Amino acid sequence: MFDVGFSELVVIFVLALIVLGPERLPTVARQIGQWTGKARRMARTMSAQFQEELNAVDPRPIIDPPPAAPPDYSRPGADELKPGATPHDEAGSAEPPARAPSGDTRP
Repeated sequence: MFDVGFSELVVIFVLALIVLGPERLPTVARQIGQWTGKARRMARTMSAQFQEELNAVDPRPIIDPPPAAPPDYSRPGADELKPGATPHDEAGSAEPPARAPSGDTRP
């Protein structure tokens, strides 16, 4: 997390010794250690609770999706539609299907 090497720790220790003095440095170091321990425990507890919630079983019942519509047997061959076609396409329509022009389209 923090990329602190040995030389950085020595500098921090020397600065703390100069600022706090040799009498107060052990008590401050002890307090910092206690605060760090509390923070780690809180983080561990929160992580465990979060993991429990993720693994918890959802108490709500699972609802099955509605069944698919049954095939229309009133027309012969209605259940054998071509892929991408609609029942209207198969039954025929009042308008003839549009045809693509072939060859020369001059009048």
